[in-house]
Amino acid sequence: MNITKTQVDALNAIVTVAISKEDYAEKVNKVLTDYRKNLAISGFRKGAVPMSLVQKKYGKAVLLEEVNKVLQASLNNYLANEKLNILGNPIPKLNETIDWTAENFSFDFEIGLAPDFSVDLSANNNVTKFKVIADDIMLNDQVYRITKQYGKLISQEKVEEGFDVVGTFTNEEKGINAPANFALDIFADKKSAKAFIGKKVGDVISLETKGLFDDDHKLMDYLKLGHDEVHGLDINVDFTIEEINSTERAELNQELFDKLFMPGVVSSVDEVKAKIKEDAEAQFAQQADQKFLNDVTDFLIENTKFDLPAEFLKKWIKTMGETPLSDDQAEEEYAKAEKGLRFQLIEGKVMAENNLQITFEDLKAHTAELIKKQMAQFGQLNPSDEEINGIVARVMSNQDEVKRLSEQVMSEKMLGLYKEKVKTKTKEVNYEQFIKEMYGE
Repeated sequence: MNITKTQVDALNAIVTVAISKEDYAEKVNKVLTDYRKNLAISGFRKGAVPMSLVQKKYGKAVLLEEVNKVLQASLNNYLANEKLNILGNPIPKLNETIDWTAENFSFDFEIGLAPDFSVDLSANNNVTKFKVIADDIMLNDQVYRITKQYGKLISQEKVEEGFDVVGTFTNEEKGINAPANFALDIFADKKSAKAFIGKKVGDVISLETKGLFDDDHKLMDYLKLGHDEVHGLDINVDFTIEEINSTERAELNQELFDKLFMPGVVSSVDEVKAKIKEDAEAQFAQQADQKFLNDVTDFLIENTKFDLPAEFLKKWIKTMGETPLSDDQAEEEYAKAEKGLRFQLIEGKVMAENNLQITFEDLKAHTAELIKKQMAQFGQLNPSDEEINGIVARVMSNQDEVKRLSEQVMSEKMLGLYKEKVKTKTKEVNYEQFIKEMYGE
């Protein structure tokens, strides 16, 4: 057995595997001997068929299979032992002139090599780290919503100013069928709100989506559409009224405070606002962290320059599936995958250079924390360690879950590293401003 690598250029090489008779002959003879033991041919006893006939009937097929086994095993071992950082899988070079009656064979494989590059986390960048605050407008609005939520609903026959309506937005063409509950002040123009005045249960109001709200993103919530669908959306939607209610707002007293939180946790409106602010900003921080992680990733992909063995990868994409792709299809698939591949290489480089690793204890701790948060949502505030550990063990017995959790843990480690090493400016914004920044508008 002899394996050599010929460098074509920095990103491409040819691996040649030379196989001699000594590498496969014993295996071929053993298979043919086993065949002979069970072979029955007219005129010969079972197991007494001459080896020459066995060789004639099965020899070439067995030879091809055993040579292929030796070939694949030796190629894989070579790539592992040489620690070659390859992209995709080796592609065998077609050779239609192989003489299978010979004793020695030679096979060539094309390989694409990962580029050598460096990642500069300290480079100047245009990334902003946002600190999202719950401002007074939001806090006052939340307190108002609480007094309505815990107030007394009074059913009404006709819509008047200040009333809430319950119903469904529909548009057959766009597949919209979105239940909603709102007050008339959600609309950006008085014309839309006025269309509801005097209407009764069962009435249908037609509304134009263009300019319906002061921010098109609200169409995402009320019409249950995606981000890309709502921008510039100019259609009519019908709203069918199903309920009309006025609300006798709840009093801001200790009884309400105890309903909102555990008894004795807050005792004034200011403390309620402080608790709302704390909880809201904790959620905002998670969203801001995710944006920061995404923005740093995009910056690194855009600014970490290296070439890829593009032609090799397109050739590999053509042949990797059950059905071969055309050149145009492979080009299209490569264009879709290139950014993701660059991200994987950059992430791998960052992990290696900064010794970021995921341990079993990391996974256990992360999973336990997630479980505690989920249990707290259902009122289980003090689960025992035994109970948590039992759930953790069950979750981690699922390989798909382990993969998903591993990605979460690594994202947290990458986020921590970026916060430490990536120099960015910090900008304080309210949530409405953050949403606009997040979507680039």
